[in-house]
Amino acid sequence: MQSASDPSSSALNEFLQDYWDIIAGAVFAGFAFLFHIWGQPYLATLFAGLGIAAFSFTVSEIAEILAERLQEPYASFVLTFSAVAVEILLLFMILLESSHGSHALETVKGGIISAVIVDMNVLLGIAVFVGGLRFKEQEHNEDTSSTYTTILLVASVMLLVPSLLQYSSGSEDSLMTASYIIAAFLMVYYVTIFIFQTKTHIHFFKATARSRIFRLRRKKAEREGEEEEEDDDYIFEKLPNVANFFVIFGLIFLIGIIAEIFASDGMQIANDYGISAALAGLVIAIISVSPELFTAVKAAKSDQIQRVVNIAMGASTVSILLTVPILMGLAPFAGVQLALDFNSLQIGALILTVILAWKTTDNGETNYVEGISHLMFFFAYAVIAAFYH
Repeated sequence: MQSASDPSSSALNEFLQDYWDIIAGAVFAGFAFLFHIWGQPYLATLFAGLGIAAFSFTVSEIAEILAERLQEPYASFVLTFSAVAVEILLLFMILLESSHGSHALETVKGGIISAVIVDMNVLLGIAVFVGGLRFKEQEHNEDTSSTYTTILLVASVMLLVPSLLQYSSGSEDSLMTASYIIAAFLMVYYVTIFIFQTKTHIHFFKATARSRIFRLRRKKAEREGEEEEEDDDYIFEKLPNVANFFVIFGLIFLIGIIAEIFASDGMQIANDYGISAALAGLVIAIISVSPELFTAVKAAKSDQIQRVVNIAMGASTVSILLTVPILMGLAPFAGVQLALDFNSLQIGALILTVILAWKTTDNGETNYVEGISHLMFFFAYAVIAAFYH
């Protein structure tokens, strides 16, 4: 005999499953604020990071709903922009701490490079590895990866220009001038890529006919005799696109408030313990990329490797072509000069990451060995970043 409380208990469970991220984000943010007031920087930083990750997951969920409605290539734009917006907020809040020491400025530079390294090695690596275990090989449009790796290689070389000038006899003013010129070129390059992706060469970023056929066959075999259930009660599924965009902007604003606590207390901890700027940048990148990671893994398990490639490489492209110019434009408001003089470790790891991605995706097929290769590359970089000062 069923008790009368069963329906309400089931409704509560469904509610928690749907909105656990919002509830967790609010709780973590509340604790972060309290610990910040009480002068507990370690706990404040921990809970602020968890709050940012939880709310970022909500942003990713809503962005995925919008992506399903808009379809490619606009779908990937929504997913990547939502994550990059969080990344820019985090880095800008840390940039505001640069007046208290150079460590924060170096962390911002490390965060810019780390965002690409995490996207291309952790996100792409885990998704390809998981997808490769479930399906021996997964196919995507090789024009997508070929185009993105070309763009990323050129962008990496452009970032190398100011970095090389620090070894010349030129003045600090020359370095800053070159940085602003390169930032302007990156923005122009981004506008060109945007037109290329959304107007003239949309087919370069869509799944090929062959990969669609294979995916449909596999889905049909897996779902034979099963009915897919849709969660109609999820409020963001019911909201129109415009309302969901406003919700995303509101959540990103809230993340910005929490990021201020994360930046101020986090920089204090980094200075106290001598944590390298490269490692601090990796932590920031992992926090901002974590929601995208869930989306990518889910796509890989559904044999939608095209979505994975679009997210990983698209986010990496936006991280360089858009994040750098925006942060350089915001730097004067923080009272600092953000020169693009990255160190040899950062530029070297960035270029090698692009080369590795080119090798593992250029033939339009991926497998789990290629996925774990990206992860091994990341682990090697993380070890260097932890001890590089």
